[in-house]
Amino acid sequence: MRRRLDLSVYFITDPSARRGVEEAAVGAVRGGVRTVQLRDKTMPDADFTALGRRLHAALAPFGAALIVNDRAHLAAEIGADGVHVGQTDAAVADVRAMIGSDAILGLSIENAGQLAAVDPAMVDYLGVGPIRATATKPDHAPQIGLAEFAVIARTARLPCVAIGGVTARDAAPIRSVGGAGLAVVSAICDADNPEQAARALLDAWRRP
Repeated sequence: MRRRLDLSVYFITDPSARRGVEEAAVGAVRGGVRTVQLRDKTMPDADFTALGRRLHAALAPFGAALIVNDRAHLAAEIGADGVHVGQTDAAVADVRAMIGSDAILGLSIENAGQLAAVDPAMVDYLGVGPIRATATKPDHAPQIGLAEFAVIARTARLPCVAIGGVTARDAAPIRSVGGAGLAVVSAICDADNPEQAARALLDAWRRP
C-alpha cells in the first residue's frame, strides 16, 4: 500500500546546499518537513545510491518520506518511498512498471496543456511550475505564474505542489487556489539554519 505524503512543504535537495545535502535534509525534517526529494543530475549512480541510503536512514526516525529524482532504477536499492520524474525523463508507464504499485510516483507539469496526458491511476501527485524563474534549474520551462497554477490545481485530479521560486509569501495564495503545498529548494538549501527555514515555511503554510 502506498503511504500518504505530507506535501505541505516538499524539500528538494541541491548539491550546492550551503551546509551540505545531508545536513540540509535533516534540518528540514527537524523543522517539520515530511517529504524530501533527493535530486542530483550529475552524481554517479554509486555515490547517489550511497547518499540515498544515508538519507533514508536519517529521515526514517522522523517519519519523513524519501523520493528520488528520475533514477527509478535505484529507488529500491536506496529504500526510497518513490520516484519523481519530469516531462523529459522516462515515461510514466515505464517508471510505474519499474517501481511497482506500492511506490509513490510524482510528475512535473510545466503548463496546463500537459495535464490531459496525466493518468491519475499511475501518478500520485504533480509538481507544477515553475511559478517563477529560478536559478536552481537554469534549463527550466517558461514560468507559469500563480494564475496558470490555479487553473491546473483546480482542474487536476491529483494533489498539486507549486515549485519554482516560491517562498513563504506564496503559501496563502497557493493554498487558496487548491494547491497541496510548496516545493522548495533554495529557501532551505541557501539558509544558514535549514531547520528554522523549514519551520518558517510550514508556519506560513498552516497560518489561517
